[in-house]
Amino acid sequence: MPRPILATIHTQALRNNLALARRAAHDARVWAVIKANAYGHGIERVFEGLRGADGFALLDLNEAQRVRDLGWRGPILLLEGAFELRDLELCSRLDLWHAVHCDAQIDMLAAHKTNVPQRVFLKMNSGMNRLGFAPERYRSAWTRLNALPQVDEISLMTHFSDADGPGGVAAQMAVFFAMTHDLPGERSLSNSAATLRHSVDPALVAAQPDGQVVSDWVRPGIALYGSAPDFPEHTAADWGLQPSMTIAAKIIAVQAISAGARVGYGSSFTAPSDMRIGVVACGYADGYPRICPTGTPVLVDGVRARTVGRVSMDMITVDLTPVPQAEPGSVVTLWGTAANGAVLSIDEVAACAHTVGYELMCGLTSRVPVEVAA
Repeated sequence: MPRPILATIHTQALRNNLALARRAAHDARVWAVIKANAYGHGIERVFEGLRGADGFALLDLNEAQRVRDLGWRGPILLLEGAFELRDLELCSRLDLWHAVHCDAQIDMLAAHKTNVPQRVFLKMNSGMNRLGFAPERYRSAWTRLNALPQVDEISLMTHFSDADGPGGVAAQMAVFFAMTHDLPGERSLSNSAATLRHSVDPALVAAQPDGQVVSDWVRPGIALYGSAPDFPEHTAADWGLQPSMTIAAKIIAVQAISAGARVGYGSSFTAPSDMRIGVVACGYADGYPRICPTGTPVLVDGVRARTVGRVSMDMITVDLTPVPQAEPGSVVTLWGTAANGAVLSIDEVAACAHTVGYELMCGLTSRVPVEVAA
């Protein structure tokens, strides 16, 4: 039989999370962000759950081709734009919209031979200091683009660095509005955190000259996959988000150990009393973080328990004290939803590993079989 570990992608959870993002965004249209192979879920696996979006946003041309191959005829946005001139040929063929964040990309467009002008999203660096034109150069970049016959509509875009925390978005919004208030074009501003936390912030709406909504397009990513963008201030459950990915494995052995016995590499865990230890068919070669310490939560047959000792390449060990009936074959949920409906948030596991849910999702390895559930 195959090794007893399975990842499940929950289509209904994706639909729920998309609907929640749409409600939070009010009148804005919604990009479903599916970069990094849909945050490790697989583009083909999430498509049915996210096809209710107004468009898909991603990074790679091959990912855009995969979305078109699935039958999607709506907008697709390349969030980092073209990397070389020939990329624009595929943008034309696949009818892709794309970001423009530097002079080199404007130069590419000027050199691109096409009969069909392209839709572009001009990106401002309003404080994130990754991609985008500095605010004082933004209008000149817009003027250059607007003069090109290769360019059709120009949308305006920025990205928030602190939407998930106390820094908020007001400072970046003020910079963005100051430089764009009289420029035509749709705006795309809000990521998951900004969509959930700031879309109806009265101060932000009032700050805009026309008093309209913050974004014409929002760009939820992590929220679509059931992870809270501002954990631990809010949990996924606080926002009404549902896990889109469950990783579950079975216990393959049980050890009855005495007080003082040690468990795992480095003998890092010492039993404080007689106890039963379950050995689970999951390890860091499957994408479970090796750094997770003793005490990282798991669900054993839907009951909350904890890991003990070090994570190995192929196995973890769990304390069966809360689940005395557990035996080989019992199901251990590493994150996601157990069969009895109990939920273990990926954010909680990620916090134990001193990281974020994004990394755990993207870290699922190819040896883990995946199924899609309705």
